[in-house]
Amino acid sequence: MWTVGVHPDVLVVRSGFWQTTCTVVHRGVADGAAECFVIDSPVLPDELDALPMVLAQAGWEPTGLLCTHGDWDHVLGSLAFPGATLGCAETTAARLRAEPGAAQRALRDFDEEHYAERARPLSLGHVDAIGVPGHVGIGDAELDVLPTAGHTADGMAVWIPWARVLVCGDYLSPVEIPWLSQTGSRDAYLATLELLRPYVEEAAFVVPGHGTPVDGPRALAILREDADYLRALPDPDAPLPPARRTTAQRKIHAENVDRVRTP
Repeated sequence: MWTVGVHPDVLVVRSGFWQTTCTVVHRGVADGAAECFVIDSPVLPDELDALPMVLAQAGWEPTGLLCTHGDWDHVLGSLAFPGATLGCAETTAARLRAEPGAAQRALRDFDEEHYAERARPLSLGHVDAIGVPGHVGIGDAELDVLPTAGHTADGMAVWIPWARVLVCGDYLSPVEIPWLSQTGSRDAYLATLELLRPYVEEAAFVVPGHGTPVDGPRALAILREDADYLRALPDPDAPLPPARRTTAQRKIHAENVDRVRTP
């Protein structure tokens, strides 16, 4: 499991599977008290088992969990921190209520396919719906939460203002092209990119849902590439961004073409 500090208050863990990222943000106050949120999650069992040790080495105690959206690979934090409350956008909370057990079934299918064993089944525990756009208090500061739609119909990005770090979920990835899920929308995706643009322009680092964190200028270049790609759909010959022309990304592109062609 790969771990890097992008700010004294922000650690990013990258899973060995799909390069899924997990971001830990910490903030203290004058009297010595502190709060710490774990945003999204790594995927593999040993990575989730190691996550409490990563926080312990930093001297941080988790206050709660946040997720950028309801895809199963982003909501596994409770496997590392049982009983912790999961905070998410109201749209994600509604999705989780409407699809009871969906994340658990998807995780079970993944584990069966890859022969993975876990110490306990996934339980999301208490889910706290957050009004988005809005703010989440942490220590003596606040996180800004921003609505994201396009990859899925639900979700939020998290802006950490004092660190100038944007945690954006499945957007602005250096390894994955824009992916329109069954509930995704090209127009909504483009609108999300425009909403994120001023934060990207200000960011020291952007943490995508999949891939290594990138600095602000690189993230802005990815944003432009992604917008150009999406505007070219549903052309099956729409050029993929140069660094993301792998076989796996061409499969995603074929799905995107079908999504845009089929209202």
